[in-house]
Amino acid sequence: MLRAVVLGTAGALLLAGTAFAAGSASSGGAFQLSATKVNGEVYVKASSLTNQLGGAGSYNDSTKTYSYTPADIPSVIEKASPSVVAIIGNYDGGGDKRYALQHGTGVIMKADGWILTNAHVVKDLKNITVVTADGKKYSGKRSNMDETSDLALVKINATKLPVAKFAPLPLKLRVGETVIAIGTPVSFTLRNSATTGVLSGMNRSISSAYRLLQTDAAINPGNSGGPLVNMKGEIIGINTLKFVDEGVDSLGFSVPADTVKYVTDHFFKYGYVKRASLGFELEESWEAIVGLPTSEPLTVTSVKSESARKLGIQTGDVLYSVAGKQISSIVELNELLKSYLPGQQVSIMLMIDGDLVTRQITLAASDAK
Repeated sequence: MLRAVVLGTAGALLLAGTAFAAGSASSGGAFQLSATKVNGEVYVKASSLTNQLGGAGSYNDSTKTYSYTPADIPSVIEKASPSVVAIIGNYDGGGDKRYALQHGTGVIMKADGWILTNAHVVKDLKNITVVTADGKKYSGKRSNMDETSDLALVKINATKLPVAKFAPLPLKLRVGETVIAIGTPVSFTLRNSATTGVLSGMNRSISSAYRLLQTDAAINPGNSGGPLVNMKGEIIGINTLKFVDEGVDSLGFSVPADTVKYVTDHFFKYGYVKRASLGFELEESWEAIVGLPTSEPLTVTSVKSESARKLGIQTGDVLYSVAGKQISSIVELNELLKSYLPGQQVSIMLMIDGDLVTRQITLAASDAK
């Protein structure tokens, strides 16, 4: 089971071709920098400084001085924007086809024309057109799509494109760090617009199969598929949705870079996400559904795979851990299973007929798309 349950509220999560985005960067706190101690003095490598904090530095050989310019928001936007594209196309909306348009945003994954965006941006889009930051226009073709993660690839016939730079993994993020969202809000004429805010939260689960990043950067229709970047100009997430409610603002969410890598690696290797499943459906506890801290296990609601049946797993059994890790939510399970492929084996701990047992199960292929 890949989709988490969301309680009914007065609000709504919006996903649309003209959808929603968010932004990222760091301030304050301690960093580990490469350094050398000579005669009681500590010398920090200049490259280590710029790698950690962003910005730029230069050494003047004649004056024997080093000048460091901290990263600022305009320079970060200037650095990240060339790899951001706008995407537009037709949808079946009736009326004049010239105006039955839907648009979103994307980022350049590879220099030979591979564009990453949201699945919901391009799912029903026809006659796709991609416009790069320098104003060049290309015909696009939807290539790969994974609705579970809300990620997709579009291919254009181009070479030597400026490739987006993703933050190194594992992501090192701090709530409160500055973030920047770049996208195509409201109108296609507003391509490569930028908004700023902070990283509001991590490990969020909002009607999603995997964890999301939360930001308060201004989110506007059309930013879906665009980047959320830190102050080094690195992409930490792909903007995917916004929570909308009366009196509630600035609740945007992004697919983190680790999930992006997981999905796109599968796209390029297999053509689709070769997602593993335990072979049985699970239900979360009430506490997990409403967001309360809990260590309650998951309950089996149906058994699908032959491997699970051979182990004697039945409806009503309880799952406590997978690969030695306690599992209390479906999102936790989905995150763990990103490290596995169908056909591989993993240990699981369950309560079967009142007995706590550990078994090896052969993972099935998930039917999530």
